[in-house]
Amino acid sequence: MGIFKRNPFGHYLFLKKWLIRIAGAFTHKRYNGFNKLQIEGSDVFRNLPETNVLFISNHQTYFADVVAMFHVFNASLHGRIDSIKNMGYLWHPKLNIYYVAAKETMRSGFLPKILSYAGSISIERTWRSSGKDVRRQVKMSDISNISKALDDGWVITFPQGTTTPFKPIRKGTAHIIKHYKPVVVPIVIDGFRRSFDKKGLFIKKKGILQSMVIKEPLDIDYENESIDQIVEKIEYAIEQHPSFLKVIPNKELQAYEDANKRREWRY
Repeated sequence: MGIFKRNPFGHYLFLKKWLIRIAGAFTHKRYNGFNKLQIEGSDVFRNLPETNVLFISNHQTYFADVVAMFHVFNASLHGRIDSIKNMGYLWHPKLNIYYVAAKETMRSGFLPKILSYAGSISIERTWRSSGKDVRRQVKMSDISNISKALDDGWVITFPQGTTTPFKPIRKGTAHIIKHYKPVVVPIVIDGFRRSFDKKGLFIKKKGILQSMVIKEPLDIDYENESIDQIVEKIEYAIEQHPSFLKVIPNKELQAYEDANKRREWRY
């Protein structure tokens, strides 16, 4: 790989590789040290195509979720099934992994800007800005960037667009799935909001068991399924359909409701 080789977004791959190595080394103990990440199903990654793969997941912090996924993805691709032990997998990370994030979040400080270079597809949210509800048109450049990333590799997205649990799925994700026909892989995470602060940059509590379950790709009829059908399929796949509220312990559900009142988990 040449030092001056770039990805489709103009980022130098040599620099991106070193950013992932350094960030990975600094964050490894967050998931395999004072906290433990329990992984299930990571062998799925080894059978995926090199491009046009879309990962859909529930969302608990701004950054810790994505960083954990970078660890798990790369560990699996280097033969560590359901484990991130031994950081050797960071030496040759997969460089065509991207994640969708709010532009205002990625511009909120020096560290987010560095994380953005590692693979962010920054978009302008159409429904919320600076903590206020808004309504604005989707920017075609944002859709174009997601398409560009899918053409180049794997894309992680959080279709609820918020860290608040059981919020509706944004239909934009379903439109992208129907139009670009990617392989869609659901991921369900837990324990991150108990471990980290809202941004996922600072440790809130140690000794927390985090979990990440990677499911088999969804069976989607891209031509005949409606947007609403795809949305419902996403809700069930990432376990954010309203029916899942019935199986959540009352204590945890009360914590969700209390945090919603304080707006601790909102962008």
